[in-house]
Amino acid sequence: MSKPIPFGPQSTADDVLAGLDLSGRTMLITGCNAGIGFETFRALAHHGAHVIGLARNLQAARDACQRAGGSSSAVACDLADLDSVIEATRTVRRLDRPLDAIVASAGIMGTTELQVRDGVELQFLVNHVGHFALINGLIDLVPDHNGRVVIVSSSGSIQQAPKQGILFGNLDGHRFYKPFTFYGQSKLACALFAKELSRRLAPRGIAVNSLHPGAVGGTGLNRGLGFPFKAILAIARHFMKSVPQGAATQTLLAASPLVDGITGEYWADCQIANGSSFLNDPAMAERLWSTTEEIVATHVHPRRREEAGRLIG
Repeated sequence: MSKPIPFGPQSTADDVLAGLDLSGRTMLITGCNAGIGFETFRALAHHGAHVIGLARNLQAARDACQRAGGSSSAVACDLADLDSVIEATRTVRRLDRPLDAIVASAGIMGTTELQVRDGVELQFLVNHVGHFALINGLIDLVPDHNGRVVIVSSSGSIQQAPKQGILFGNLDGHRFYKPFTFYGQSKLACALFAKELSRRLAPRGIAVNSLHPGAVGGTGLNRGLGFPFKAILAIARHFMKSVPQGAATQTLLAASPLVDGITGEYWADCQIANGSSFLNDPAMAERLWSTTEEIVATHVHPRRREEAGRLIG
């Protein structure tokens, strides 16, 4: 039986890394320039890791690298643009480094008006499809037996997702669109992806976990929200986790020896938690995988379609 993990909701990213030397390890993180993504970046770099920071544009990634300090590389990756995601995988490969951990931290929430790109609703594209293409495009760089993949989900995957799970017949919102329902669906997709990826990578011994970071104030995740939601959140922020506390669980899963060998779990407050009941539905996870493969293969730029198919196959 594994040892108890002595961290909880008040723990910070620095707390979970206390005493660790990550020198010689390379970690990749999306959403590196703000919120819990930047705090995870900073904490990992501070403890000696080389961090490959991905942001929507190269300048934002470079600025994050400068602010974080330590050893890092900046890469542009717009998760709303599958061509950009495929180009990011090529850039990371040119760095010629093994990836000890991939942390899928970037995300958007609650876009008030329906936005559709590459045939799917924008939150589903950014939060799930873009990360699916990125991770599958780099997974061969993750070392067997001790590599890790960390995918940020949300309690919205339980509380806000459609009661049917993934609405495969309405991924573009043409039948109806509710911002928070579609956010919950996208985060359920993140958790289901982690579950299925864990199953597929089991022979390689790579640990894959998803997590709820907690309600965190000041992350920029809510930038797509309109009135009155922004006003409500301005008040609620006083009762939320700080950014360093919100980054703790994903930092723990990326680098702590306390979670060695644990895979396929959903986490919250630095502990294994109960996720959506759909995480026990392998058929839904497999259908999501095949559907997402089709989205990526169909909608990337035609000149890169062959390359994308090779990366995620």
